[in-house]
Amino acid sequence: MLKVKLVPRSSRNQIIGKEGGIYRIKITAPPVEGKANNALIEYLSGLLEVPKGMVLILSGETSRMKILGVAGLSAEELQRRLDSAMP
Repeated sequence: MLKVKLVPRSSRNQIIGKEGGIYRIKITAPPVEGKANNALIEYLSGLLEVPKGMVLILSGETSRMKILGVAGLSAEELQRRLDSAMP
């Protein structure tokens, strides 16, 4: 399980930090008609090297605070890959 605070309409897609177990992720897409959610899934699937269908929004479909599930990765591997992508 992955907790994310999404920042839409950013200049580029990137993980900007982690605080209290919640990753802050900037996405270029606007929060309209699911575009930011789709962009988040696409960004994370590329970053984590998993198919898009393996990244699911479990909670927070219409909120900036989201809980995601990533099938096929252990919690430790998920955290390692995300932490290595942070500045």
